[in-house]
Amino acid sequence: MPRPERTRIMCVANQKGGVGKTTTAVNLAVALALHGNRVLVIDLDPQGNASTGLDVPHHTGIPDVYDCLINSVPLAEVAQTVEGIPNLWCVPATIDLAGAEIELVSVVARESRLARAIAAYPGTFDYVFIDCPPSLGLLTVNALVAAQEVLIPIQCEYYALEGLNQLINNINLVRQHLNPALEVSTILLTMYDRRTRLADAVEQDVRNHFGDKVLQAVIPRNVRVSEAPSYGQSVMTYDPGSRGATSYFEAAQEIAERGAKEPVSRHA
Repeated sequence: MPRPERTRIMCVANQKGGVGKTTTAVNLAVALALHGNRVLVIDLDPQGNASTGLDVPHHTGIPDVYDCLINSVPLAEVAQTVEGIPNLWCVPATIDLAGAEIELVSVVARESRLARAIAAYPGTFDYVFIDCPPSLGLLTVNALVAAQEVLIPIQCEYYALEGLNQLINNINLVRQHLNPALEVSTILLTMYDRRTRLADAVEQDVRNHFGDKVLQAVIPRNVRVSEAPSYGQSVMTYDPGSRGATSYFEAAQEIAERGAKEPVSRHA
């Protein structure tokens, strides 16, 4: 896959839970890393599901993203290599992160703690994926301030677009006040069940609303995708031939090619 000319920092956000945020962050990261990109996943969700999906230890006592945000520990000291996948690193989240939302309130420059930590990282990555919690609190604001791009997974179900306005409003607020470079660059349709008319209607709705920001690749409802995390794996390694894995591969390829077409990030 083509590599971008500069690091692409992508925040995977949607304040609705259960839309496939973590699954998307993990599988896109693995797909890009397996095809020659250097990738960092930052788990910013106190549930630590991205850490689980990459089989990275994240029990209490493990240095994690909380230490970076609250105690200014360098990101390089908490990033762990992901076993079995060269070029992939993960900054885990432990349950300590649940308190960070409140603790950050009184911290100086509280919205840009993550951005500073990423900027101070000594190595370079092609992609940084930030997996956000399903809320619009200070952790998500930190992700939006640190990122240049927002990737929104949207499930193909009845209330899919409900609540998205709130997310888009927040993104606009962050752009106006804290991070002018931020843009919604990518929309990915997840949990698509082609047997239903509803999925088709939601897809049309989303494509009409967001135009070419919506990837052509669509992630189907797939048992293998749901099973993989319980084995500490992404679907890319758990069952590479499954429809879930091939769809995420196509989505990663599309994201890589779009990045290569941008004038600022020519094919490296």
